[in-house]
Amino acid sequence: MAMFRIGEAAELLGVSADTVRRWVDAGRLRAVRDEHGHRTVDGADLAAFARAQAADPDERADASSARNRLRGIVVNVVKDTVMAQVDIQAGPFRIVSLMSREAVDELDLRVGSLAVAVIKSTTVVVERATPAAGPRGRHAS
Repeated sequence: MAMFRIGEAAELLGVSADTVRRWVDAGRLRAVRDEHGHRTVDGADLAAFARAQAADPDERADASSARNRLRGIVVNVVKDTVMAQVDIQAGPFRIVSLMSREAVDELDLRVGSLAVAVIKSTTVVVERATPAAGPRGRHAS
């Protein structure tokens, strides 16, 4: 499962790293220390927290998207034999995409995965995303 550093989790939730640290310190979001002593959040835990935040508008941070690409975390995947529904939480925004089950399987989309919703007119294309690069390829926490 994907693990996210504090800065990465903050970006996905549309808040500051300090806000995520406060949530962790208050016990609202579970984090563990990695082998370097950095706090990390499990992707599935982050997805559940993002879903809970989206359900409570008073706790959401104001955020905006850059053009038509919304980077977020997969919070729900429902598959049948042919089609699938993928829900992505990008900050306070929930994006729902219907696509083939084959596409979901090829992209290995599951709860806790990082994804980008690319919106063109009435069509939304979901791409598998890679973690954002910061110093030494990671965000500081």
